[in-house]
Parts: sequence; structure tokens; C-alpha cells
Amino acid sequence: MLYEDNHLIIVNKRPGDIVQGDKTGDKPLSEVVKSYIAEKYNKPGAVYLGVVHRLDRPTSGIVLFARTSKALTRLNKMFAERTTEKTYWAVVKNVPPKQNDRLVHFLKRNPKQNKSYANSKEVPDSKKAILSYELIKELNNYYLLKIDLETGRHHQIRSQLSAINCPIKGDLKYGFDRSNKDASIHLHARELKFSHPVKKELIHILAPPPKDAIWDACI
Repeated sequence: MLYEDNHLIIVNKRPGDIVQGDKTGDKPLSEVVKSYIAEKYNKPGAVYLGVVHRLDRPTSGIVLFARTSKALTRLNKMFAERTTEKTYWAVVKNVPPKQNDRLVHFLKRNPKQNKSYANSKEVPDSKKAILSYELIKELNNYYLLKIDLETGRHHQIRSQLSAINCPIKGDLKYGFDRSNKDASIHLHARELKFSHPVKKELIHILAPPPKDAIWDACI
């Protein structure tokens, strides 16, 4: 757990965990957190837990849940109006074209492939996707980028970085040449800043990345 009170619970998701249930039938993180709350607070019956946002299964990092319907409604509004600040780390294969840049693409999703394609111009059924990146560290053979999202689209970071020839380490779907042994990708939801939905104070969460040689070199 990264943060917990009567209104919110924030966890550091491991790669491979799913946030909500899907067709695999694997136990989702939301159910794990519900069980944790029920046990810790000795709650009989159903535990309320609202899913505010999701991360892709192979991605790690910050996931925010609401413990009350009031908190969920207010957090959903914040995310919709983009008053939250989300920062990601991505380890990529190639040096980016610029030290820092703002990328604007139009993403078209292919549901059958579960993949989004980045286009430089608007195409039918596409959605505008915007992110800013900064090269913050050079590693042996890899590069660490800090990414600030302006929009939240399906596979947005993965698709947009692939479009500038910077596929994320382990991300076969978007152009990396081999998978990671644990099927993860080196994309991590690193930082989240937002106003508490009830207390109105600033919440600033920083999530340590998973333990491996590449991530360890980033810290």
C-alpha cells in the first residue's frame, strides 16, 4: 500500500496483475484490495471499492481506488477534467529524436488485436492523444524517459513511443524485439498528484519501480 484512509486506497501494482476482472478469470487487484479491507477492518458483507483508473496488465505502478461512492464521483470528475498529474517512467530501446518533446497523435484502436495505432493526422474513429516526454537517464543499451500524460487513451504511451521508434523494453506488441521473462514491460506509473476528494489537501504519491537490474539502474 502506498496510501490509505477512509476515502482512498492507493497500491503499487505489480506487472502481471489485472486491475479489474477480464476474460482470463484471474483474480483482479480490485478483489485483492477488497479482501484486504474486509480483513483489516473486520467488515462483514460486501466491501465497496470504486475503480478510478486502470493500468495495462504488463505495466506496474500507482493504482488509485475509492472507498466511498462520494470519493469515486469526485475522483472520476478530476480525471475527466485532467486536474490530476500523472507521471510515468519508460525504459526504451532507442535514443529519442529530441531530449524532450510533446507528441500529438491520433490513435485508432483495433479491438481484435487489442492494439492502438498512432497516426500523425486525424483518421476516422481516431482519438487525439497527447503526451510530453523527457530523457532523464542513459543506461547501458537503454534510455529512461519521464512521461507526462495530457490524455488517457488505450495503450497511449506504448503506441506513441513506438511511433517515434522508441519501443518500450519487453513490449513485443509495439515493436520491441524480445519479451521480458516475466511478460512485463518496462513502463511504470511513477508519480501521482491530486487534490484529496474530501479533505482537499494535496496528495503526492511516488511509487518505487519493480526490483530488477534495469529498474534498479534508474533509481
